[in-house]
Amino acid sequence: MIEIKNLKKEFDGVTPLKDVNVTINDGDVISIIGPSGTGKSTFLRCINLLETPTSGSILLNGEDITAKGTDIKKVRRKMGMVFQSFNLFGHLTVIENLMLAPMDLLKKDKKEAYKTGMEYLSRVGLEDKVLAYPDELSGGQKQRVAIARALCMDPEVILLDEPTSALDPTMVSEVQAVIRELSKSGKTMMIVTHEMNFARSISTRVFYMDEGGIYEEGTPEEIFDNPQKELTRRFILKMKLFEELIDKKNYDFHIFVDKLENYFIQNDISYTNRNRIRLIVEELVQQILFPSLDKPYIRVKIEYSMQDQSSNITVGYAGKKFDIKDTDNDLSLTIIEKMTDKLEYSYDEKREEPNQVDIFIGNK
Repeated sequence: MIEIKNLKKEFDGVTPLKDVNVTINDGDVISIIGPSGTGKSTFLRCINLLETPTSGSILLNGEDITAKGTDIKKVRRKMGMVFQSFNLFGHLTVIENLMLAPMDLLKKDKKEAYKTGMEYLSRVGLEDKVLAYPDELSGGQKQRVAIARALCMDPEVILLDEPTSALDPTMVSEVQAVIRELSKSGKTMMIVTHEMNFARSISTRVFYMDEGGIYEEGTPEEIFDNPQKELTRRFILKMKLFEELIDKKNYDFHIFVDKLENYFIQNDISYTNRNRIRLIVEELVQQILFPSLDKPYIRVKIEYSMQDQSSNITVGYAGKKFDIKDTDNDLSLTIIEKMTDKLEYSYDEKREEPNQVDIFIGNK
């Protein structure tokens, strides 16, 4: 059990943590979410004393680990830390990275450390990379090695600081799969993440951090479906909603694609639905609307439901009345109609974008 009392952390002119009070029970799997700069990573780093709290106390199984004279190495043996930047030793092979801490801190002999390392490499699916060096691995593989390295110390608590944020989108799922399995192990886990559906699926508790502390906490259902406080509601709505305005002929659609990919990752949208959304938006916006409008003013909104994994796409556009079903581009229209579960057009000259297409995509 971890008890945090009146935790405060100040940097020069900044106080990310003002007065944090919370109890973390054995076996809790806690996702920590919130806007950037609200102290999420600082909170984790204080818990395992990578940052020294300005004031307050942290009790691990009743022992105040912030007290003077605390053996910090002993504390860190009980807490495995996985960083967003991997922090592997580049001059060591994969297995040497895993063996180092158990031999140095736990005083295991080489044979025992090797056996433990191989066991955890197998668990993360990388036993064939035992003699590889970090620069020979993909980002996803490096992070899986980092997770295995933390497990080799058999920690009571595992802290993961945005473990997928530095990865290419194609590599996120392989690391998430390892963490999903780890969340079933019974170990206490705390993970800072921006991926909402992932957080919902693995957590027993969710902390939303803002205004210098844990602004709201609850079960995944309470936080994601029925948040009680205003800042939490705003944040959850923002994460669920994608919005982009296309208002010039030289608009860079590469930027649009990058933003859309980040939205998919944040909400852990299935690959099937990602492909459907991409194709619908591409055919509707790039192939039908964009070439048809002299002065493009197209607003794309996508709202994803975590509960039933459905998506609503709304595309509004300025100009004279133009129903996409009247397009000459029969191929694009056919693709859109096959990809959607519901397709409706409306026109209201009082709207900023009088033309509007509403599309519903169910979970498949």
